[in-house]
Amino acid sequence: MQISILASLSDTGGRSPIDATVETLAQLRGEGFRRVWMTQMPYEPDLLTVLAVAFREVDDIEVGTGVIPIQNQHPMLLAQRALTLSLISGGRFLLGLGMTHAAVTEGMWGIPWDKPVRRLREYLDGLQPLLAGEAADAPGETVTTRGALQIAGASAPDIYIAALGPQLLKLAGRRTAGTVTWMTGPTTLAEHVGPTLREAAGDRPVRVVAALPVTVTDDVEGARAQAAKQFAMYGHLPSYRAMLDREGYAGPEDAAIIGDESTVAERIRSLGAVGVDEYVGVVFDASAENRARTRALLRSLDG
Repeated sequence: MQISILASLSDTGGRSPIDATVETLAQLRGEGFRRVWMTQMPYEPDLLTVLAVAFREVDDIEVGTGVIPIQNQHPMLLAQRALTLSLISGGRFLLGLGMTHAAVTEGMWGIPWDKPVRRLREYLDGLQPLLAGEAADAPGETVTTRGALQIAGASAPDIYIAALGPQLLKLAGRRTAGTVTWMTGPTTLAEHVGPTLREAAGDRPVRVVAALPVTVTDDVEGARAQAAKQFAMYGHLPSYRAMLDREGYAGPEDAAIIGDESTVAERIRSLGAVGVDEYVGVVFDASAENRARTRALLRSLDG
């Protein structure tokens, strides 16, 4: 199982997010990580613009978006940006897409959140031909894409879908490289996510990428309290609440992987045993020492 790590544009320590991202990627590359996933929150700088700079400054490490929301940009615009990043990075970019949440799309952007499966399918209908260097002719109910791009030398990035429900998982299985999950525990990954995705994919290989909070610490209760506070909103957002309920978790602190090196290693390895292809560690401890311990353990587990 591949082990990756999450980075954030919000975790800058007061520095420029561009400088901070370059420094973070260089540090993680130096520590031996092969891949980093980065979030795009609605209040942050534009992740793809930041990555355009970071890819020029830092080599030999892949970066995936976990995830870019689709509702606020047209498929042709995203295809232009993704292919440009692929060109800058020499193919080190992975494109994670998602539907975000109704509170963002409707509350902040004034864009309907309804028909999520149709929206994502029609979005892929326009996006995927363009990424493949072909013309798009995809009239739709929620989005229409027609035309072609001319970006010579750019390779199409792998697409991953943030899919939790069965219909989106089936779409991801049929159309993309796989799914990226968050706050989804081992039972749900084993019994719901992996089987639904792979059945829809048939003979085509797909990957389950699972992100969960993690810390190596001797203060388990303190870390649980921090996780409960830091990730509290995921206990209320409907899509993540459904995954926590399916797992039997009271809150995000139950999904977090917390303990000493042997405990954390055992829980991470158990994800590989239930069909997870890549674990993304979301290192959250306030202690710099514990964060370093956690990164060191993650590197040692990368297979």
